[in-house]
Amino acid sequence: MTACSDHIMRKVIFLFLLLIKSLVSIAAADTLVIHENDTKLINKKYFVELGDPHHNLPINDIVNSPEFTESISVLPRLKMSDPVLWLKLILQNKTTQSYIPISISTSVVDHFDVYYVEKNGRDITHLAAQSPLSDDKLLPAMHLINCTIPPDSARTIYLRIQSNAPDIVPVEFHSASNFWERFIAKNMAFSIFMGIVAIMVLYNLLLYFTVKDKSYLYYVSYILFLGINQSTLHGYGSAFIDPFFLNSYFTPLCRIALWLSIILFMNEFLQLKQQNKEAHKYHFLLYVMYLIPVVFLAAGKFVAVYTAVSVCSIISSIALLITGIWLYVVGYRPAKFFMFGWALFLISVLFSIARNKGYLPYNDFTSNIILFSSVIEILMFSLALADKINFYRDQNNQAQFLALKIARENERLITEQNIALETRVLARTKELLESNKNLTGLVKNLRDAQTQLIETEKMASLGQLTAGIAHEINNPINFVKSNVKPLRLDLNDIFLLLDQYAAIENNATDKKLFKEAIDIKQNIDLDFIKAEITDLLSGIEEGAARTAEIVQSLRTFSRTDEVELKLADINKSILSTLILLRSTIPYYIEITPVFDKIEPINCYPGKLNQVFMNIIQNSIQAIVQKKKHHKESVLIVTKDYPENITIEITDTGIGMSETVRQRMFDPFFTTKDVGEGTGLGLSIVFGIIEKHQGAIDVRSEKGKGTTIIIMLPKTLT
Repeated sequence: MTACSDHIMRKVIFLFLLLIKSLVSIAAADTLVIHENDTKLINKKYFVELGDPHHNLPINDIVNSPEFTESISVLPRLKMSDPVLWLKLILQNKTTQSYIPISISTSVVDHFDVYYVEKNGRDITHLAAQSPLSDDKLLPAMHLINCTIPPDSARTIYLRIQSNAPDIVPVEFHSASNFWERFIAKNMAFSIFMGIVAIMVLYNLLLYFTVKDKSYLYYVSYILFLGINQSTLHGYGSAFIDPFFLNSYFTPLCRIALWLSIILFMNEFLQLKQQNKEAHKYHFLLYVMYLIPVVFLAAGKFVAVYTAVSVCSIISSIALLITGIWLYVVGYRPAKFFMFGWALFLISVLFSIARNKGYLPYNDFTSNIILFSSVIEILMFSLALADKINFYRDQNNQAQFLALKIARENERLITEQNIALETRVLARTKELLESNKNLTGLVKNLRDAQTQLIETEKMASLGQLTAGIAHEINNPINFVKSNVKPLRLDLNDIFLLLDQYAAIENNATDKKLFKEAIDIKQNIDLDFIKAEITDLLSGIEEGAARTAEIVQSLRTFSRTDEVELKLADINKSILSTLILLRSTIPYYIEITPVFDKIEPINCYPGKLNQVFMNIIQNSIQAIVQKKKHHKESVLIVTKDYPENITIEITDTGIGMSETVRQRMFDPFFTTKDVGEGTGLGLSIVFGIIEKHQGAIDVRSEKGKGTTIIIMLPKTLT
């Protein structure tokens, strides 16, 4: 019985102490009295607070909790560690209405609730936030609660505020009549602000489409995101967007976009890349920095997102201000308005921080100082853009004036130079007339020298063929000569037999003559003589034909000075060249002509023969220079096309390097030893092909042979 009494006594003492602590905490806070036409912003002298870091404290525990403490900050403040804050205060109604409007207007709040204990001491009433005009979605959701409290009475109320944005929460208590006056005034002020934003957006968009300067486009994005951020801060949009999504995702993303648009606008407007490439490179880190809050947002760390955005904003503000000051100091005029506008905005941010810390009073002016500074900043930036246009216009005018001045100076100099030049030209004209006479004679000498060089090259080519041609002609002549003697002997025998027959005819009675004629016929073998004479005559005929063929080829080759176009069979021209070269072709080289049927074309036949002679001769010499020979050949292919014909000459010789191939048509360039070549052959070839309006292409690889392709038009006139 004694133990039970002690236990009951301890419980009574504990409840008594708890009651005393609760009364002390309430007594520490003043009673908030609301009179008619009154609006009060609660500060720490009116409330005590309790954090709920886990969001799980029920209202019964809150009502009975002894852990309410005095606030450190002047106004209620949500912390990263306490996203839910409970406020406890005594509210007294001195108005004629039976309710007191409680509102949170300019803050990112997820939930706002009011609780109070009924008179019976058991029931707890819960009041949730609502819009002042819930049927009008264009009006802001102000987190308004009409707290029921009879006139001339007081009530202990508990306010529950939840938000992922660690910031101060301005909670206002109004008389019913004064609330509507302030509500209408605030909406009118904000409507004026949004009207200015809309006008500046349309105006700068028009300028962008007019001048095509990206500065205006970035400035429009900045104004647009500024208006969206202020709209969400003042409660607009809650009727269209889910509150959780609005405060957790939409609002921080809009703030990130706002700062990115500011950085983009500043970089483009101040021409940072052109003014200082190093500074522009470091400013890229500002863009990267905003990936940090994006990562937090993706991870669902909503409280950390707002903190990260705030830190990034401070760093960006300082970096932009330093950049603007530096560019202004170095003399970049457009930085002046930017620096002033941005400095004003930062000053308003400092005033806002001082207000939140309690160094400045929280009133209509200080609560909207960022809104007012934003309007001035927008106007300053618009003036900066307009001044930038004037700046560029001044630069353009200066450039035009300088260009005109330079043009006039150039005109004066040119006039003076023309006078001096005319004097010099008159003096030089006489000299040039005399020089022209000398040049005419020199040109004639050069043409004669050119003709002589071509003839020399031709004669050099003929000289190289002389021995072979002499041997080639000597063969059929020797063949004819060797056939003449046996033919004479055979004819003598026949003549002897004919003489014997003539004697018989004169003396037909002499039998001895008959016997002698028969003996002569048997001795000379008349059938053999007849066959031998036929063969000898055929041999003589073939030798004469071969000699005539060689002579005809020489005549064709020698016609290199034609001045008129003639029809010529290209295939026959190539064969004539091969006849002349036949004696110079070693036994191990196979010459293979593969000809299309080609109609005669207009050309200079003798000159083309010289082309074929030089190229085929070079191919043979390229093969001869090889140390070992195996299946060596020169393939000559002609092809017929609608507009032209081609001649491809491919050898298996030593080939050419790229350097030799590029210089092979240069006059006097040769790879042969001294005395073996003039270096003019291929140069003459190139000139002849040009004269025929054709083209020549060379494909060669060292050690793998060469292919030369000649294209000749069919319509040369």
